[in-house]
Order: sequence, then C-alpha cells, then structure tokens
Amino acid sequence: MDKAQLIKLANMRMPFGKYAGRVLIDLPEEYLLWFQNKAEFPDGELGELMQLCLALKVEGLESVVKPLKRI
Repeated sequence: MDKAQLIKLANMRMPFGKYAGRVLIDLPEEYLLWFQNKAEFPDGELGELMQLCLALKVEGLESVVKPLKRI
C-alpha cells in the first residue's frame, strides 16, 4: 500500500455493476465481501484497489482515506 493507491481509492469511481459511479472507498463492505467470497475481484488495478478497500474497511481504517477525496 502506498500513498498513490490511497489517493486512487479515495477518488476512482466504480466503473460497472450495482454501484457504478460510486467512489471505491464508499462501496459497501458487503459488496466487497461478495466479490471476495462469491465472485472474483476484477483483474488489474481495479481489483487490487477493491481488495485494499475491503482490507481497510475490515480493519476500520476507511476514515484514513476519506480525507483524500477530491470529488
């Protein structure tokens, strides 16, 4: 995890699905858990950021990322 990833997590929008258009850090934990348990995280950077997002939410650290939001 690096600063650039945290900034992307705070500003990148989900490109598809039920929560399309929502900033990644604002995705519900249940949605991310669904990807982890029932589906698969997408390949590439998006999947990596979604996994990081889930890890932060599980540990209660999403408040660290929210101040980085620009949108």
